[in-house]
Amino acid sequence: MTESMHDYMKVGLIHFMAYPETIRGEGPILETVKKIAVDDYFTAIEVTNIKDDEVRKEVKKMLDTSSMTVAFGGQPMLLTNGLNINDLDETKRQEAVNMLKKGIDQAYELEAAGFAFLSGKYEEETKEDSYQALVKSTKELCEYSKSKGDIPVILEVFDYDIDKASIIGPVDMAKRYAEDIRAEYDNFGLMVDLSHIPMLRETVEESILPIKDYIVHAHMGNCVIADPSLPAYGDLHPRFGFPGGENDVDELVEYLKVLMDIGFISKERRPIVSFEVQAFGDEDPDIVVANAKRTLNLAWARV
Repeated sequence: MTESMHDYMKVGLIHFMAYPETIRGEGPILETVKKIAVDDYFTAIEVTNIKDDEVRKEVKKMLDTSSMTVAFGGQPMLLTNGLNINDLDETKRQEAVNMLKKGIDQAYELEAAGFAFLSGKYEEETKEDSYQALVKSTKELCEYSKSKGDIPVILEVFDYDIDKASIIGPVDMAKRYAEDIRAEYDNFGLMVDLSHIPMLRETVEESILPIKDYIVHAHMGNCVIADPSLPAYGDLHPRFGFPGGENDVDELVEYLKVLMDIGFISKERRPIVSFEVQAFGDEDPDIVVANAKRTLNLAWARV
């Protein structure tokens, strides 16, 4: 593709993954958000819970000044607190919902373009009960967001048996779920992630085409799953080209082509497509981010 990628999508970076010391809502949030805000390669940023009200106000001011699109990731609010949105214990399920409602409040404060979360773990023998609990929770979140404005609620598709072991999950479950929620709420959509597709044991086409009408957000990343003994095994989002990893330039090319073929990446929509990458071991986070940008540059030239 000779045209600019920025004409077709808003290239983003997941702040709390690139700089994981901020994932619990504390740490060097202002310094690291600024690194992204001053980099004009990025037109979008994804943030999560920011505990300090004043820090959150400063982040809002910074992002307003930079003219970046911001999205809110509620996934860490569940994962770092050990919460499951489809918990069969009603008290714990409601605790997870209430936690995400606090995230939705922050998303509105930051004027985010979307609010994302993930489904939780499940047991095979009670899978349908877990699914119904997820549907109930999602409808509560959609209703809550709709009562405050127009920020969409977005579920990110994760692996179902390797790392996060989320019920959504395989593409057939993702399709059923999206259909069930969209039947009642138009402010709902799905997020796909290149780094999760190999963990789902699906090809890019198998993972995306059945749910193409529900995709509203996308991530780009890598994973290591060939052997549990390998460094960075699981859902750790190592850099592109990481030893033993599944994704590099070729895989990103295929992913972008499919997203373009279904009309998701387009001049009309210009959706957020963000890097989800994280330094491993003693790697420098800034160099890992630079690796991601170079990988996308090479891939886009071949789309």
